[in-house]
Amino acid sequence: MKSSFFISLIAIFAALNVVCDSISGISFFEYGVWWSWIFLTIPITGIVLGPYAGFLSTFFGVMIGHFIYFRGTPEFLFTIGAPLGAMVSGLLVKGKWKIVLAYYTILFIAYFATPIARQLPILGMWDTYLAYTTLCIATIISIKRGELFKEKGFYSLALYAFVGLEADILFRIFLLVPGQTYRLIYGWPVDFLQGIWTLAAAVTPFQVAISVLVTMIIGIPLIKNLKKTGYLLEVQ
Repeated sequence: MKSSFFISLIAIFAALNVVCDSISGISFFEYGVWWSWIFLTIPITGIVLGPYAGFLSTFFGVMIGHFIYFRGTPEFLFTIGAPLGAMVSGLLVKGKWKIVLAYYTILFIAYFATPIARQLPILGMWDTYLAYTTLCIATIISIKRGELFKEKGFYSLALYAFVGLEADILFRIFLLVPGQTYRLIYGWPVDFLQGIWTLAAAVTPFQVAISVLVTMIIGIPLIKNLKKTGYLLEVQ
């Protein structure tokens, strides 16, 4: 009975992700990383369903959503960042901060080891630096207290959402710069890429802030109500 309910929950979140990914964002937000409203549901999907079910639910959601709202073939590759973001949020809920820390560290090393990265504005990724710094500080606190990453209060949910969303962004950056897709797929000159870096530094943090706020508002009552049913698996 619990398993069937959990499968139904995965399907519900997948459908929600399809809807959000199928709706074009408003002109201010419709650029670069998120062309739709999928950023709203990435963290809460991972937090409620856990890392692996959260990944699958988001993956199916964005793949179907991208067929409904087509943004070009390369976007099917870049949107894998969304399920990865959900997975990262889910991993933090389970207290698996080492995996998340390794993920961030490896992708940052890959980025800064790429020669073209030296020509891009260093502050263009300021929100990912902030997420990494926050993660490191929270990790130190967690080691001392032992329970930070398993808490589900407002501040903990904000942390899970913030780090998960930035993990999505970091994966897309990895594809674009170390993966050289800016040149191999899009054929962008360096000056155009620099412009994108500057614009993204101003736009994506607003999207992240909105998603974190939504997660904090609906996260706690949603988790409480699901637990009251007696069917929610112990994914946290």
